[in-house]
Amino acid sequence: MPADVRAIAFDVNGTLTHIVTDEGLGEIFRAAAHFLTYQGIDLRRHELRDLYLGILKRQQQESAEDHPEFDAVAIWRTIISDYQTEYTRRLPAEKLAQLPLFLAELYRGVSRRRLGLYPHVRRVLDLLHTRFPLAVVTDGQSAYARAELHQVGLLDYFDPIVVSGDLGYRKPDRRLFQAAAAGMQIAPEHVLYVGNDMYRDVYGPGRPGWSPSCSTPTRGQRSTPVASRTMSSPTTASCSPSSAST
Repeated sequence: MPADVRAIAFDVNGTLTHIVTDEGLGEIFRAAAHFLTYQGIDLRRHELRDLYLGILKRQQQESAEDHPEFDAVAIWRTIISDYQTEYTRRLPAEKLAQLPLFLAELYRGVSRRRLGLYPHVRRVLDLLHTRFPLAVVTDGQSAYARAELHQVGLLDYFDPIVVSGDLGYRKPDRRLFQAAAAGMQIAPEHVLYVGNDMYRDVYGPGRPGWSPSCSTPTRGQRSTPVASRTMSSPTTASCSPSSAST
C-alpha cells in the first residue's frame, strides 16, 4: 500500500462482488411488457425492447460528456409518458411516480444470474474499516447498485457511495473519484482506489492524483491484486480489462 493513505475507495462489480447478468434475455422485456399491461400500456416485448434500447442510445448520443452514462429510470419514465393511456393517467399519483424505478429494478432482477462476494472480501473490509474511511465509486444505476450492496451485506461499510448513473458520466471521468474524496473530506492524493479495470479504475483515479490499485478476478472466484501505481512515482501497471460492468 502506498505511504500516507488516509482513505480507500473501491469499485464494486468484478472487484468486491461477482455478478453475472444476461442483458439480452428475452424474458426481461416479456416480464416488463406483461407488467405494463396492468398499468394500461400495451406493448409487445420486441416493441418494448426496441424502445428501451433506442432511448438509451439517444441518451448517450445527446450527452455532452466524454464518457456518458445512461439513466435507466429516465428511460422507463419516457416510455410510460409516451405510451400512457387514460387508464394509466387515472392510476394513483404515488404509484405512477414509482413505476419507472420499479421497472428499472425489475429489468435488473430478471437479467441477474448470479450475485455474490469474492472470497475474503468481508474479512478484508472488516480490517480496513477499523483504520480507514471507505467509499465506493461504481459505474451503474442507483436503482439497483445500493440494493445489491445491501444484498451481499456491504452497504454499511461505505460512505459515500458514488454511482455514475446519478451523475450522467462513467469512469474514467475524474469527477466521480473527486466526488468520493470530497465526500470523505480527504485530499485525493491520500486516497487509494481499488478496482479491476486498467483503463477505468487505474487511469481515471490516477489523473486527479489518487493512488490506484488494480485487481482482476481469477476464474470468477477471487480478486487478485496485480498492479498498483502512485502518481507521484508511477510504475508500469498491467491489468486485464474486466468483462463485468463495474
